[in-house]
Amino acid sequence: MLDATRKLAVVTGASTGIGLELAKLCAGDGYDLVVAANEPEIERAADELRRDGIDVKAVNADLSTTEGVDRLYDATGGRPVAALLANAGRGLGKAFLDQDWSAARYVVDTNITGTIYLIHRIGRDMREQGDGRILITGSIAGFMPGAYQAVYNGTKAFLDSFSYALREELRDTRITVTCLMPGPTETEFFERADLMDTKVGQDDKDDPAKVARDGYEAMKSGEGGVVSGWKNKMQAATAHVMPAERLARMHTGMAAPGSAKD
Repeated sequence: MLDATRKLAVVTGASTGIGLELAKLCAGDGYDLVVAANEPEIERAADELRRDGIDVKAVNADLSTTEGVDRLYDATGGRPVAALLANAGRGLGKAFLDQDWSAARYVVDTNITGTIYLIHRIGRDMREQGDGRILITGSIAGFMPGAYQAVYNGTKAFLDSFSYALREELRDTRITVTCLMPGPTETEFFERADLMDTKVGQDDKDDPAKVARDGYEAMKSGEGGVVSGWKNKMQAATAHVMPAERLARMHTGMAAPGSAKD
């Protein structure tokens, strides 16, 4: 059981967007923080998060690699982690066969391999200490065959499934696992994924602060998962009853290059 007055939270992908907003919520609840991202902007984010009595460590590391995850883990300094918010992720647009293989592999290694390695390391510590909360950022994209985002949607399908499976394995412990499943959110994701010429890249998107709040409150309540936003809830419900081929065709209309002009 975690009895320390000051608890520690680890937040990945915390330089911008949903991850930064999640880190702000942790700081507001008095957590010390270890925040990580694969870019120097994480230092600016750490400065923004520091407030009276809050210790914030920034880790600039490539979480697609074993070495990067180990570096983040070591930054905890052996302190018990009360909450792990595994939010780091990358996207990639355009047709799969037109993508650079190293870029596609990076998406898989960041979204899946690095994420579950970090959860494995910190989750084992949580099991030993007898307490902890894990929040995994999945996506409603995991419910749809992602034509022109095939690798990304596939990784999110994995995370959505993995989260509920791990939650069941830990059902008789004091460790909770929650899956946050947002839809399109106003972050740098679409520019980084080369999706700005697509319909989904140009459409109105959800507020990352609202998305983060939904996920954070679900984590605090120990819920299994939350789809953020009523439009996304409707889309998720539709995805569970519509044939996969039709879903893939719908996704083409949102994510195919040049679809912003249609």
